[in-house]
This record gives sequence, C-alpha cells and structure tokens, in this order.
Amino acid sequence: MSIAPYLKDIGRGAAGARDLGMAAAEALMGDVLDGQASAAECGAFVMAMRMKGETLDELAGFLQAVQARCLVVPSDRPVVLLPSYNGSRRLPNLTPLLAMSLAREGLNVLVHGPLVEPQRVASAAILADLGLAPALQAQDIERAWARREPAFVPTAVLCPPLQQLLALRALIGLRGPGHTVAKMINPVQGAPALRVVNHTHPEFGTLMASWAQRHAVDAQLLRGTEGEPVADPRRLPRIDTWLGGVHRPELSVGAQEGVLAELPVLPRSTDAACTALYVQEVLSGSRPAPAPVARQVALLSATVAALQTRPGGRALSA
Repeated sequence: MSIAPYLKDIGRGAAGARDLGMAAAEALMGDVLDGQASAAECGAFVMAMRMKGETLDELAGFLQAVQARCLVVPSDRPVVLLPSYNGSRRLPNLTPLLAMSLAREGLNVLVHGPLVEPQRVASAAILADLGLAPALQAQDIERAWARREPAFVPTAVLCPPLQQLLALRALIGLRGPGHTVAKMINPVQGAPALRVVNHTHPEFGTLMASWAQRHAVDAQLLRGTEGEPVADPRRLPRIDTWLGGVHRPELSVGAQEGVLAELPVLPRSTDAACTALYVQEVLSGSRPAPAPVARQVALLSATVAALQTRPGGRALSA
C-alpha cells in the first residue's frame, strides 16, 4: 500500500499544500507506523509536513494513531508525564532532577524518550548514572513507582513504530511530526495523566494551548530548556496549566522579568556523570535547587493535588 495520495495533498509546499482532516491524518500516520509506506515515502512525509506545518486536526489524528500502538501503562494514581526528546547541549539537562524531585514528593512520574540523543546529553544517560535502569515492561514501571522513583520508558518500548519514525531524523537531518506527537502521548490508563509539554516557538505554544482546550487535556505548557520539559534554571519561564481543557491561572505563573540578581549554581560540565552528581547533591540538600525548577515542582505538585480532588478523579477524554 502506498501513501502517495496523501503526499499529493501535503507535499505541494507551504503555499499549495492541502490540510488533512483528523480521520485522514490518523489513517496516514497509521500506514506509516504499520510499515505500509516505503522508506522514501516516509522521508517524503516528514519533509512535506516540515514544510507545510501541522494543523491541530492533523496533530490530533496523528496522536490517535500513535496512541493506538502504545504500551498501556496502568495506574491507580495520577501520573506526571515528562517527554524527554532533546537532551542538552549548552545547559545541563535537568529533566532527571525534575523527575526525581517529583518522585520524592510521592508522585508517579513517567519519563519517556530515546536511549541516546546524538551530540546531546539524553535524560536516559543521566538516569542510568543515577542507578535507574530503563523500564522494559509495565511491571518495571510499577516497581519504580513503589520505590518512589521515576520510571523511564524508552520510546522503542513505549511505541516501537514511533521510534522507527523518529530515527529518520538521523538520515534526513530534520525533526518531523513524530517528534511533536511524542510530546503529546498519554499511555496511562486508570488515572489522570498530567502531560508536561514544552515548546521553543510561540506559535507552537499557541497550538498546544488550542489542543489542550479543544481536547480537554490535562497539561502543563512551558517554554522548555533546549527542548526539554524543565524550567530554565536561570530564569523562570511562563508556565500555563490546563485541566480538562480549562486554563487554571492559580496553577500557572508568568515569565520572570528584569535583570537576574545572581545565577544559580549549576554543574561544572553538562555531561551525564557531572549532571547526575549535581542531581544527587541537590536531592541530598548539599546544593540548592535552582529556584525556577523548584517552582515548577511546586506547581506540578499542586496540579496533581487538584487532579486528585476533581470529581471522579479521572482525566477527561484526550
């Protein structure tokens, strides 16, 4: 089977391309994930969507296709989802610190992403240096939560065909719709899931806010640090919280303004070993946590508490 009919619609450039409806987008992504498209067609799909840009209906359709092929993660308590798909280059990757801090608060935390991020420091490497092995099945996730540790699930375990789509980046040098959808995944069943979704461009933040509102999503949206879902340790970004599609100002915060009085103490290097040591020092209390990260932890903890007290205690359809 070929996806050529879809490519004719989306591959006409930014000006001439036609947008897909949700059902067509789901069918297209399903064919890509199920191996019904050739390698050349998959590359053309990524390039065409990169040039055209995704609409909300297209992202919703892509997400439905991916979720249908995801590992199911059962939980009887709310889960904080941290998609970690960028890693760090210039700043330390503090997603593991965020995850460990939330787990110390007694929250179920699920981090997902690649095991390796070329030329960047992936969360998986830092978590490994902290002694946290990847979860390879649902039981491993349950055991991590029982130990009050975050669970890290490689994308290759969470959704193997999605990992294959993401791997095209190494061949064509561009991120595609798979990277966007990866941030939106919710594999949790049986309890609410709070998705922490980062963005680097304002227009993507606006698109994600529209998604949260239209699809009644529980989400924390923020401008991430080098594409990671953690607050910049130097300056608090704007953080918006949506519960059941409703913006919650009392669980949100505006961006920090003005000149910084002092810079936080950060690892001397961004490599995995130094970052892991820094995380251990912060968790032990021998170093202070960066104020923006501590504020994000407090907001997420308060948001999970709000989820637990919501009538029914369950997330709305997403």
